[in-house]
Amino acid sequence: MKSYLVLRVIAKMLIPFMLLFALYVQFHGDFGPGGGFQAGVIAAAAVIFYSLIYGLPKARKVVPGWLVETMLAAGVLIYAGVGIAGIFLDGNFLDYFVLSADSVAGQHRGIFWVEVGVATTVSGVMLKIFYMFAGRGRQESE
Repeated sequence: MKSYLVLRVIAKMLIPFMLLFALYVQFHGDFGPGGGFQAGVIAAAAVIFYSLIYGLPKARKVVPGWLVETMLAAGVLIYAGVGIAGIFLDGNFLDYFVLSADSVAGQHRGIFWVEVGVATTVSGVMLKIFYMFAGRGRQESE
């Protein structure tokens, strides 16, 4: 892809907007369509797009395999942590109302962190699947 200068320039301009849109979808998910799953897929698509334009080895330098695997675990831990926090605060698992003195603020806080956990896990899973399929038959070290 080194000879495709136009694609490389367009990708450099487009990828930051893709990531910004992923953040918009993440933060807008509380009030309208969107949320963690969609934001995670959009963020992963930006990295996959980078990989298609610049090559898999460069993408693995930007988002290495250990980071992808950490994202998988961290997202699940964030999601479960919100649920366990509800139990420790004398509520039920994923009971958002006990996360703050104001039940509406607690519900907003709980949904926000659950969506962050979902976005982190979904992005990590999408990248892990892409790395596994794109790296088949290659001898690369991460």
